[in-house]
Amino acid sequence: MEYVEEAYLLILNRANKILGFTKISVGGTIGTIVDVKLIFHAALKANACSIILAHNHPSGNINPSDEDKELTKKVAGAGKLLDIQLLDHIIITKESYFSFSDQVML
Repeated sequence: MEYVEEAYLLILNRANKILGFTKISVGGTIGTIVDVKLIFHAALKANACSIILAHNHPSGNINPSDEDKELTKKVAGAGKLLDIQLLDHIIITKESYFSFSDQVML
């Protein structure tokens, strides 16, 4: 996960046990497009109670972009409507990570 940006979804049950995970997007070196409908399609098919979104930043910069913040807001809002909680959105780099939950940004 160093050369291109990829996004993954972890799907959890009520006890926060991982039911599964899926790659939801692959982009280029400067970004990827994540479709919120695909996130919840996978979550609903797996009967998820909660989800965790994760993607990498090939640049090594752990700071979330404005697009990352907007995506987090959209996914959290859609999850509230469907009663599927977004537990975290994690940005991963080769050296570190950024957690929206740890930074109280959810």
